[in-house]
Amino acid sequence: MRHTTRIELANLEDMTLAKAGVITPEDVRRVTVEEALVDTGATRLSLPIPLIEQLGLTPAGNTRALTANGVADRTIYSTVEFTVLGRSGHLQVTDLPEDAPVLVGHVILELLDLCLDIREGLIYNPAHDNEWIEEQW
Repeated sequence: MRHTTRIELANLEDMTLAKAGVITPEDVRRVTVEEALVDTGATRLSLPIPLIEQLGLTPAGNTRALTANGVADRTIYSTVEFTVLGRSGHLQVTDLPEDAPVLVGHVILELLDLCLDIREGLIYNPAHDNEWIEEQW
């Protein structure tokens, strides 16, 4: 069963510049994706190249990823602030081909204390009575 979620993304570097008064808050590059695919087989937050360009993210490194089509080289990009179900965090993103959906991987779920329920979709962790319990790393 395919589950999607709404995810709001913002360029974290832009947010820092706006907080310092270098740019206006309106100049922070943001994107909202209404139907991002919740993919428990994915690790990170992965975005198609056009969204990476729209957010103005910059390359930060490279990685190899195991995909449904085998091992693929991916570029790691600068950090975004992401918000799902009213909870926010920060993470570098990896790229996907232009026609791919946004993938919300298990790291996002762990950071935000969310679970994927087969009937209800993405939910707050019921083991924590819907409270956000952050894991300390």
